[in-house]
Amino acid sequence: MKEVFLNQKSRQRELAKITNYVFTNPTGTDKIKHFRKSWERACTDSKAGEKLFHDFRRTAVRNMLRAVIPERVAMMISGHKIRSVFERYNVVGETDLKIASQKQELYLQT
Repeated sequence: MKEVFLNQKSRQRELAKITNYVFTNPTGTDKIKHFRKSWERACTDSKAGEKLFHDFRRTAVRNMLRAVIPERVAMMISGHKIRSVFERYNVVGETDLKIASQKQELYLQT
């Protein structure tokens, strides 16, 4: 996906038009009207296979929180406006619980 995004950025530079959109219309000047086709093409071009947009959104949220980016900032980056919806993307797994336990143990030992 990184290559797809870098190609898009390069294309915008060639057109001398920077937009706020990752997926632009054919002229590169505005957002696309139908996201699904562009998403499927991006997944195909990147050889990522069939992926859901929300798979990457969830991964991005988890990575930001694990990088200790403040939740409010992560919400703004991911486009979440409501905390309850944001929390659905912050899935806590077995590994997260083990790491938390190890951190607490380390804290108690010092």
